[in-house]
Amino acid sequence: MQELIMNSIMQDIKFYDCRVIEGSSTSIVLDNGKIEEISRNFTKGAGIRALCGGSWGYTAVEGDINLKRGVDTASKLAFSMNASTPKEDVELAAVDSPEVRDLPEVRTNPRDIAIEEKVSLLKSIEEHAKLEGVHSTKVMYLESEFKVDYRNSEGLECEYELLNVGFAVSAVASENGVYQAGRESRFGYGYELFENENVLELAGKAGKTALELLKAKTPKGGEMPVVLDQELAGVFAHEAVGHASEADLVLEGDSILENRIGEQIASPLINIIDDPTLHEFGYYPFDAEGSESKRTEIIKDGIFNSYLHSRETAAKLGGTPGNCRAQGYSMPVVRMSNTFIDNGDSRFEEMLEEVKDGMYLIGSRGGQVNTGEGIFQFNAEKGYLIKNGELTGLLRDVSLSGKTLEILNHVTLVGNDLKMTAGRCGKAGQLVPVSDGSPHIAISKALVGGA
Repeated sequence: MQELIMNSIMQDIKFYDCRVIEGSSTSIVLDNGKIEEISRNFTKGAGIRALCGGSWGYTAVEGDINLKRGVDTASKLAFSMNASTPKEDVELAAVDSPEVRDLPEVRTNPRDIAIEEKVSLLKSIEEHAKLEGVHSTKVMYLESEFKVDYRNSEGLECEYELLNVGFAVSAVASENGVYQAGRESRFGYGYELFENENVLELAGKAGKTALELLKAKTPKGGEMPVVLDQELAGVFAHEAVGHASEADLVLEGDSILENRIGEQIASPLINIIDDPTLHEFGYYPFDAEGSESKRTEIIKDGIFNSYLHSRETAAKLGGTPGNCRAQGYSMPVVRMSNTFIDNGDSRFEEMLEEVKDGMYLIGSRGGQVNTGEGIFQFNAEKGYLIKNGELTGLLRDVSLSGKTLEILNHVTLVGNDLKMTAGRCGKAGQLVPVSDGSPHIAISKALVGGA
C-alpha cells in the first residue's frame, strides 16, 4: 500500500534534486598568544528538494545517506503542501550539464602541513600584531575541504572538490576608556597563501591601525565629496547593489531595482559584475542547482542589465540561472559570488584633485542596507580629510550613508586599481564564501557622519 501511495505522489512530482556534501574543516584560534581552540570537524549530508505544482518540499539528511528515502520524504512534503495550499505552478529554466574545468590550483596542500607548524605561524602573526600599546590580540586559522555531488531527476550529474584556507588577525588598543581595533584577513585556495601574502606585515598593520585610531579625530558630518577605497566601494557594490539585484528579493517586492532592467540607473562610468568563475573566494564551477557558473554584468555603462537568478526566478523574470547557492546542504537561495565594480582609467591622485575638499574613506566595519527602499549606512574603518587635493588628518568612527541610486549617479571617477576582499555573506540564515571589490571611486556628493 505504501508503495502505491508513493507511486501516486511521484506522478505529481515534476522535479527533484539531491546535493551530497562531504568534507572536513580545521580551525585554530589563538587569544593573546594562547591556544584557545584546535578543532577538526567532519561532515557528510545531503540536501534534497522535490517540486509539486507550486510547492517545494525539502529535507536534509546527515550521516549515512539513503537518497531514495530522502527523495520520498521531500516528495511527500511537496505533495502535502501543494494539496493543502496550492500555488501557481513553478517552472524551471532549462540548464545544460556543466563543464567542470579550471578549478583553483592548490600548490601546497594544507593537510600536508603539521598542526604544530600552523600554530607556530599563528604565534608569529600574533607577535607581530602585538605592538607596544596593543593589549589584546586574536588570530584565527581556517581550513576546509569539501566535495559536492549534484544530481537531479532530469539526468544531470556533476561534482567538484574545493579546498579553502585563510586567516584573520585582530588587535585592540585602548586609552582613557576608548577602544580601537585593527583587523586584517586573507582567504584563498592553498597553503601557499601564507607565502604569497606578507602575513607578518599584515599583522603589524592591524596593530598599527588600532594604535593610530586612538589618536584620530571624530569627523564633523555633512554632505561632501568623497573618495572610497577599494574595500568600502566593494562593500557598497555587494550590499547596496548586489543584494538588490538578487531576483528572489525582486519577486518578493524587496528591491529598489524591480522593473528597472534597461534603465540608466548609474553614472556611465559604472560597471558592476558578479563572476563565480574567478578564482576568488566566491568561486564555484556550478551552483546548488547544477547550473554552470557564468559572468553576469549587473550594471553595464550605468545601465541596469541583469538580475542574479536561480532556475525558478530565471523562468519567471527571464534571464540565465547560475546564482543559486547554499551553505552546506541547506535550502538553496539566490546569492552573489565575486561581485565588483570593474576598473575605470583614473588614478588615485586625480580623484583627490577632483574632490579637492572632502573625505577619503577606508575599509569597512559593517553596516546595514534596506534593499526595498534603496538606502544604506556603512561604517568605515578610518578616513582622512582631503584639503586642497591633499590627505590631511586621520579620522575614526566615520560612516557613509545615502540612497543607493543617488550614490551610483554621483560617481565622477572610477580608478584603475581594482582589488578584491574575501569574506562571507549572510542571507536566509546561511553564510557562503564571497569576494567583493572595486577600484577607488570618487563621488561628488555623499552624507558622511560619525559612526
